Amino acid sequence: MYDSVMRMDGKTTIQEPARHTPVYGSCDVLVVGAGPAGTAAAVAAAREGADVVLIERYGHLGGLSTGGLVSWIDRMADWNGELVVAGIGKELVDRCGPDATIGPPQYLWGSRDATAAAYWRVRTAGLNGVVQWSPTVDPEVLKLVTHDIVREAKVHVLMHCWVVGAIVEGNQVKGVLFESKQGRFAVKASAVVDCTGDGDVFAQAGAAFDDDVDSESAHARMTTSFRFGNVEMRRYLDFRMMYPEEYKEAMRKASQEGLSLLAHATPYESVALFLTPKMAGYSALNVADLTNVEFICRDIARKGLEFYRRHVPGFERAWILDTASQIGTRHARRLVGVERITIEHWRSSGLYPDSIGLCPGVTEKFPTLQIPYRCMVPRDVEGVLAAGRNLSADTKSHAALREIPECWVMGEACGVAAVMAVNGRQRLRDVSVPELQRRLLERGAIIDPPGGVPERAADDGDPQLEASIHWRAVDDVRAHD
Repeated sequence: MYDSVMRMDGKTTIQEPARHTPVYGSCDVLVVGAGPAGTAAAVAAAREGADVVLIERYGHLGGLSTGGLVSWIDRMADWNGELVVAGIGKELVDRCGPDATIGPPQYLWGSRDATAAAYWRVRTAGLNGVVQWSPTVDPEVLKLVTHDIVREAKVHVLMHCWVVGAIVEGNQVKGVLFESKQGRFAVKASAVVDCTGDGDVFAQAGAAFDDDVDSESAHARMTTSFRFGNVEMRRYLDFRMMYPEEYKEAMRKASQEGLSLLAHATPYESVALFLTPKMAGYSALNVADLTNVEFICRDIARKGLEFYRRHVPGFERAWILDTASQIGTRHARRLVGVERITIEHWRSSGLYPDSIGLCPGVTEKFPTLQIPYRCMVPRDVEGVLAAGRNLSADTKSHAALREIPECWVMGEACGVAAVMAVNGRQRLRDVSVPELQRRLLERGAIIDPPGGVPERAADDGDPQLEASIHWRAVDDVRAHD
């Protein structure tokens, strides 16, 4: 039977000749992966005066927030509408501007007004009856402002380069090896920040990692997102709000046809965004699985277009605008760090003395989490930090911490910490946390919950994870309705 995906033989090997790899260059801080975490890390380090190199495998910056079309930026404010993610992440959103951004005005953040919450719920900025600051931006504009901010900081960028190995001396990471059209090269660095999302660098360096998943949730799902153009989004959104039963019936028909698709609003009334289907049972580290998901998601986009044209108002003359240039992966490897964030600790207090930034509570039952610096420091390898969704956390807390705002937060902190370590000629794990926090605050970051440190939450034994979008597995209609 024909299989469009080549499977690994795994039975034979070849011997490669030994080689001398030329050194492309050296730097103070090397950042691998130019997604949200990597962009923030590189810019933060460069603004601290370091010589910074940023390596990226694609032909653009921004990672999944741009090339993955994950331009719905999940919550940047807490349940009371207080901003908890600022710094470089806020700067990027602000620079996209109102014409390329959809989201509620600040005076509505945290509002529980039923009409406002219903209006913004269908525009991906309302959850559990509360208006959220979850802006959706134009991914092409975000690419441009990301390129701008990196060049303004004088970061040296290498695109179209795939890191394939870590340079390790003893237990100290000294740089990386990368492949390119030009050949194989090495880049040496005094400090390395792994922002690959999959933990490629620290894994190649021999650092311990976890790869277990929460199979009952959306934790390990993969998606190649897509957009439809020539859509009448106002008609569609009115249909969802004013005729909920008819809308749910249409989605039930879609489910019967094997489709689990939810259209999201974008800054443009003629464009709909689809961050579904969420494909289960595939590994982000298996090339055959990755290939298969690419085929399946694009087939579903074509089938979904036909269904939406027939059954969903506003989509009668729609067409496929584009599909993501990079696959959306939610999980691969998680660092075994000096500290490990757990859902139990988050729910009980969410406090860490070495906080470098915040993550809003997954539901109103949870406090705002302080993200500890130690969750990005490997337990047993020196010279590298892990920023972004490859941080040290259990599966349930990871589901929220992998989001774009948190990646911005962790990247910025790691960039500053790396420069401190290089300038102080010290290990990354020995960086002064109070000094790191002071520098982050000067840069506009937020490291303490609004209103100060909260009291310990009462333990009623009910974490209410089902109320959060992060644990929705397949039924994307229920996730937002």
